Amino acid sequence: MDRPSGVVEPAHRPEPEGRPAVRGGGGVHPADRAGVRPAPAAPGPGCHRNRAHRPVVFPDVTDVVVVTRFEAGSLHAHGFPSGRTAVFPVGSGVEPVDHAVAGDFSRAVYATDGELVCVDPAGVVLWRLDFGPVVRRAYLATVDGAFSADGGSVWLYRPEAMAGRGDGVDAWVVLDAATGRERARAELGTEGHGGRHFAHPDGVHVLLDVGEGQDGVQIYRGRLDGDALDLSAYPWGDRVLVGLSPDGGRFMTVDHSQTDVAFHTWPAGEVVARFEVDAFGRDPDEGCVEWAGGFLDPDTAVVALFGETEDDDEWFGHHLVDVPTGRVLGTLDTPSRDAADIRPLGDGSWLTFDADGRPHRHRVT
Repeated sequence: MDRPSGVVEPAHRPEPEGRPAVRGGGGVHPADRAGVRPAPAAPGPGCHRNRAHRPVVFPDVTDVVVVTRFEAGSLHAHGFPSGRTAVFPVGSGVEPVDHAVAGDFSRAVYATDGELVCVDPAGVVLWRLDFGPVVRRAYLATVDGAFSADGGSVWLYRPEAMAGRGDGVDAWVVLDAATGRERARAELGTEGHGGRHFAHPDGVHVLLDVGEGQDGVQIYRGRLDGDALDLSAYPWGDRVLVGLSPDGGRFMTVDHSQTDVAFHTWPAGEVVARFEVDAFGRDPDEGCVEWAGGFLDPDTAVVALFGETEDDDEWFGHHLVDVPTGRVLGTLDTPSRDAADIRPLGDGSWLTFDADGRPHRHRVT
């Protein structure tokens, strides 16, 4: 395949479907940086909202993917496929652990160890949610928030067990994006260090991947049903969710021990294709499957491999597979810095990121 060309665009660090993957482990549940401003008014316990402000609204465009990064007191966002960018000024002096921007760029949320804050494009705080004090060391437990596909809800994973907070039970919470009001909640049977959200293209379902360190990974499927969160758990405890196909018909997982990659039907989770390291012409004793990659288009996926030869030479590569037929198609020529440095966008293009977290978009020419 010909080497693609890229354009530099501000965004998040390289990561599978929105979060960075770190070679060798733990890379599915990262922390980013953001800031905070004060907000008035309090409509309910723990949630504080600015009622008077009328938020700025961008043109009627909703991006499927929005990648973000925090720099110098501002949250930088870039949307795809539109290519538009925005900077949300949110202040400095605080160490947030996660952030996200709605697909219509109407608002952003960022989390610190103690609260979730929602701001508009001008940086005005719309509401904030207090988490309560962290009893254990904060780095052991990282919250994760994401907007629903329509931007109307914020889905929030709260690792209460590891944080020693509240009743000590991990929770998955759905908030009204406009007010911060809790719409639904479900208790999880996990003791997670962090989580990652994936909004399904159907606009209804959201998937949550909860990392429990050496104890493995749990994957949940949820949807709002009135005032309740309809929750289903997949029966595996050893697979990391990497991505969803753009048509929503399949999803991709990597074994927690990084020995294989599998593709599943939606929503049942039945395996339709599986590839181990040797399927790509590599020695399984010298290589692993990275927790990265994803769908280049509805049928074609990118699988990332890395390893070390017996001479201690490190290597990595990206391979294309045809999911319906289970065939390996060849390698993807991409200027990635490492195996984790790739994010397919589902429209035939993909992102790589420079050392400062700024992306380059590529397409096969």
